[in-house]
Amino acid sequence: MKRIAVLTSGGDCSGMNATVRAVVRAGLASGAEVFGIQKGYQGLIDRLYESLTTRSVSNVLQRGGTFLQSARCKEMRTESGLRLACENLKGLGVEGLIAIGGDGTLNGAHAIAQQGISVIGIPASIDNDIPFTDMSLGVDTALNNIITAVDNLKDTASSHDRAFVVETMGRGCGYLAVVATIAAGAEYSLIPEEPYDLDDICTDLRRRYQEGRSNSIIMVAEGAGKAQDIADQIKDRIGFETRVVVLGHYQRGGSPSVYDRLLGARFGQAAVENLLKGKDGKMVGVQGAKIVLTDLEKVISSGSRPINPMFPKLANQLSV
Repeated sequence: MKRIAVLTSGGDCSGMNATVRAVVRAGLASGAEVFGIQKGYQGLIDRLYESLTTRSVSNVLQRGGTFLQSARCKEMRTESGLRLACENLKGLGVEGLIAIGGDGTLNGAHAIAQQGISVIGIPASIDNDIPFTDMSLGVDTALNNIITAVDNLKDTASSHDRAFVVETMGRGCGYLAVVATIAAGAEYSLIPEEPYDLDDICTDLRRRYQEGRSNSIIMVAEGAGKAQDIADQIKDRIGFETRVVVLGHYQRGGSPSVYDRLLGARFGQAAVENLLKGKDGKMVGVQGAKIVLTDLEKVISSGSRPINPMFPKLANQLSV
């Protein structure tokens, strides 16, 4: 295999640049030419390519986001769009593709693999909802961003006797919210995987206030409810002064943590190595300390990664 390509697709996250850097350098070290596809799968359709060298990936390791840029691409969900993307890859002389992104990206990678092109997928999703990997790219950095914000909020919450309702990303997966609850010492964690009773929370808030604990942090994954709605209900039921912080895309950005830089390096190198060995149609992941390969078809047919029940249990116990 003499020519490979790499793209980043879907939602961006910190660690993508570290991964692209590793793909380029590992590819060049193995004697392969590496092309970067700009703007994800849309770049495949629009023929947005560039040849990448060691200089191309210098000074990108510490940057968040993706210098290749990313975009959603509805055309890849059509037969004609998929066919055009594959034709463009073949026309460029690309023999193997490495696709970095979340579930939509991995679905696209599988579709391309079914057209006879060698593909390796790399999981990148701050929700940490990709199955068959303990961690996806960007999760650790997003958590560090959340913890920094919550630590700052706790200062002002204690100064003014307030409750803060903090909304994190996570439509179908509450990993960010529940782990941040544990790591930041928040009092409550509302996630889509676990039912909750707002009446019980309000009763507990009132009890805490009577005990002299007059400030609280309530973490809410976006899939468990809207922070403003929850804050309004708390205020209406117990009159507790409540503020709302929606972290939004702040969670995605920033310089990647050491963990995400290392994970990106390991994922990128493993993707190149296995692609050149002919082990394609796979997703690289990490389980324990080991890099593992899982069939893309198995990944996309397994749905979202379930949350470890240890985390909600631990969050509840430590919030007493």
